[in-house]
This record gives sequence, C-alpha cells and structure tokens, in this order.
Amino acid sequence: MATSGAVADSDIGIHEPMAAGKVALVLIALAMGGFAIGVTEFAAMSILPDFAKGLGVDEPTAGHVISAYAAGVVVGAPILAVLGARSPRWLLLIGFMALFAVGNALSALAPTYNWMLVFRFLSGVPHGAYFGVAALVAASTVPRHLRTRAVSTVLMGLTVATIIGVPFANIVSHVFDWRWTFGIVSILAVITMVLVALFAPRDPAHIDASPLRELGALKHAQVWLTLGVGAIGFGGMFAVYAYLASTLSAVTGAGPEILPWVFAVFGVGMFLGNILGAWAADRIGFPAAGGLLLWSAAALALYPFAASNIWAMMVVVFLIGGGGGLGSILQTRLMDVAGDAQTLAAALNHSAFNTANAIGPLLGGMAVAAGYGWTSTAWVGVGLTLGGFAIFVVAWLTGRSRLQG
Repeated sequence: MATSGAVADSDIGIHEPMAAGKVALVLIALAMGGFAIGVTEFAAMSILPDFAKGLGVDEPTAGHVISAYAAGVVVGAPILAVLGARSPRWLLLIGFMALFAVGNALSALAPTYNWMLVFRFLSGVPHGAYFGVAALVAASTVPRHLRTRAVSTVLMGLTVATIIGVPFANIVSHVFDWRWTFGIVSILAVITMVLVALFAPRDPAHIDASPLRELGALKHAQVWLTLGVGAIGFGGMFAVYAYLASTLSAVTGAGPEILPWVFAVFGVGMFLGNILGAWAADRIGFPAAGGLLLWSAAALALYPFAASNIWAMMVVVFLIGGGGGLGSILQTRLMDVAGDAQTLAAALNHSAFNTANAIGPLLGGMAVAAGYGWTSTAWVGVGLTLGGFAIFVVAWLTGRSRLQG
C-alpha cells in the first residue's frame, strides 16, 4: 500500500507495458468519451444564445444551465467514485457513459427551461467520474515517466471537441436546431461505450478498494490545495468562454458564420496547450501549472483590448485556449499526493474544474448584468486566474519538502 502523500504503481494499476498498438486503441477509446464530454460542455456555452431563445430566457439566465451541468459534475464525481470503489474500472467507464447518454438525450427533449436545468445537472453527474477513472486507466498503460502524456491524450479528446465538435455543433444549431447538438452527444456516448467494451484493459478492482479507502484522499492537505488551483484558477477561462459568442456578436460585430471559426481557434489553442503542458509537466512537474496560470492571466488581460477587432480576437482567443493544458498537470499531481485514494482524487479534479465552470460563468454573468459590458468577463477571469496562482504558490512551497516537482 502507498504511504501517505505518495502513490504506488499498484494503486493506479500499472502493470507490464502493453504493446504500442494496444495502448493506442485504449487511449482512443478513452479519448472518444472525452470528445463526447467536450462537445456537450463547450458547445453548450457556444450555442447559449440559441437555446436561450428556444427556452424563452435571456442569455445571463441561460448561463445557469451551464452552471447546472457543472454542479452535476461537482456533486456526481465524488459520489460515483466512492460508490464504484469496488468495481472494475472498465465497467465503471461503460456505466458512466450510459448515464451520460441518457442525460444528453433528455436535454435534447427538454420542454422548458426548468427541465433543462434538471437534465443538464443529470448529464454532468458522470463527467468527473469518467475522466477520473479514464485518467487512471490511461496512466496504467504506460511507464511512469509518460503518465502525464497518457492522461493528456484522454483530455485531448476534449480539446479536439473544441476544434471540431464545437464548431460543428454551432453549424448544426444554426442550420437545424440546438436540440440536435445534445442528441448527437448522446450517440457519441454510446459509441464510447462500445469502444471501451472492446479495448479497455480488464483489470479487476484493487484488492483493498473500498469507499472508506477512497475517502482517505480528503485527509491530505496537498489534495485540497491542488483542487483549489483548478477550482479557482480555471474559472478565468470559463468566465470569458461562456459569453464569447455574445461578445463576438455584440462587441466585435461578427456574424453567425464567423463564430464556428473563432471557437475552432480556441480549440486549437487548447489542443496545443494540452500537449505542451503535458510535455512540461513530465519534465519539470508541478511548476508547469504556475506557468500556465500566468499565461492565462496575461491572455485574459488582453481580451478587452482585442474585442473590437475580429483578427485580434482570433489571436487572443487562441492564447486563452492555451491555458487549457492545466487539466492534465493537476491530474498527475493528484496521483502523486492522494496516497492510495486514487479514484476519488482523480474524479475530484474534474469536480474542481467544474466548480470553476460554475463560478466563472456565474461571476461573468453578474458583471454583464451589472452593466459593465461583455468584455468585463475578462477582468473577472484575470482575478480568478491570479487567485488560482496564489493557491498554486502555497501548494508548491508547502509540498516541495515531500514531493519533487
């Protein structure tokens, strides 16, 4: 068993190295789930004006639908991780995707705004648990020094969704109807279930696994600090992204035909940030998170000055997307500090990010509703990102005596 604050290979399921081809199939299967989740999470923000109109509410109010999804992630991740402690991880992944498919299918059929809140909450419940377990499965297929890159491959499904899936969802929403977006996500979830069933390793549950063992993650201060970095620091990106479509329309003057391209540029930035962030973390460890947070704060500060010009917005949105590489860095950090409570800690990482997903749009929407304008979301973002950086400094300084990097 791992000692407090450290992780043993047996706790994340590391075994004899797999053949490269088999590893690739496993990672593709896991990344497909990330793609489905990325489409529903980010497309919901990008088509916010469409479903606001369809449900008969204003855009700041419609932003609560995004927060409802995030709340589902926050609540669902720890509960499902603890309840599933004794189940094989491949079965958990299939079960989580089944619940995700149902939630999105119901979202496509939501008759009213209030029902949409309920169904988006349900859709979010398996999100964090899926990513947490998928990250552990991915890490188990490669040597220890390649863990962050394996985890980033799973998250790459999410970033590819921002490049391809979100622009496609925008087109579908504008040409057909916003409801089709959630219906397509439900189909993607079913495809993920099939791929996981075919290719995920059939590792049994850990012999000592139990709900109580998983709850042991909560006693480590470094776990809470790492989660705090994500919960606050990542909120800056979401504060801007949630209202990007509205800002492009109202401030930049971009037409509906331009929006998919801007979201694709954001996705490219996130994709490259994920790759470079994982590369940096495998070399310098946790400090890579601090660098990305400072990058994000600087990019967000440029946003109000770029908002009046579409080309300047393209550049700044790309830079903001680059901050998305924070996820895989914090995921690996949690593997190092959670001791033998790996599943809960991994799932809580996505609770933290979706706490950010709830806080960012909420505070951004409050700034807009208070009359400060669409670009005020960037200053909300700068404050949140720097708050995350302050927590990072505390985590880094207090953790160096026990963990390298």
